[in-house]
Amino acid sequence: MSEPHHSCCEHHDHHHELVVQGLRVSYRNTVALKDINFATSCGNRVALIGANGAGKSTLIKAIAGLVPRSRGSIHWRGTTVRRWSREFAYLPQREEVDWSFPITVRGLVEMGRYPQVGWWKRFSRTDDESVESALETLDLKDLQNRQIRELSGGQQQRAFLARAIAQEAHVLLLDEPFTGLDRRAAGQLGELLAQLAHEGRLIIASHHDLGSAPRLFDEALLLATHQVAFGAVEHTLTTAQLETCFAP
Repeated sequence: MSEPHHSCCEHHDHHHELVVQGLRVSYRNTVALKDINFATSCGNRVALIGANGAGKSTLIKAIAGLVPRSRGSIHWRGTTVRRWSREFAYLPQREEVDWSFPITVRGLVEMGRYPQVGWWKRFSRTDDESVESALETLDLKDLQNRQIRELSGGQQQRAFLARAIAQEAHVLLLDEPFTGLDRRAAGQLGELLAQLAHEGRLIIASHHDLGSAPRLFDEALLLATHQVAFGAVEHTLTTAQLETCFAP
């Protein structure tokens, strides 16, 4: 990866805090998630861990403002997040993306600027510089004119992360980002997420590989449609708590 371009990250503050209190999400009459309470801050990488249907994707989408909350609150930098914040960037599971959509890598990254610019306004020099910086940081300059369907899985993840960097998002919400990647691509993505956290971003990602979680993440939130445990990875991924989390 290229060396980080610090000018786009000068405003990232490791003390910016995300606080989730009493969060509950329901789909019609079904409770998908309840009793979620945790606080974390920029500079951390948080793993969401649980069985299929435990609410990992729901929590990510609730924080991103993509599904309504039936109860509870989310505070970011001391302010209540009502629906959506452009300081949050959501990266969906790869199977949810229409890879046949006719857009280039550069076009995808440019979409990260739309929240600041608006859909129909011209890019300023600052916008162009943000896109260039994101492409360079994610080592995508040579691929910028490729259609996204032509990329490998690892390159596709990097393209979406570049969009988030161009957006100047503080909080990256990733749904199973390592799924489907080979060992080399997964290693590169792990290094990239560590770099982004080191620059002052908050990474929250659903993750299913318990073996790699201590290496890739600083904190873990165990879910079983409710919160089982939250804290530093080494204190949270205990045998007893994982048995509770994955109990049938």
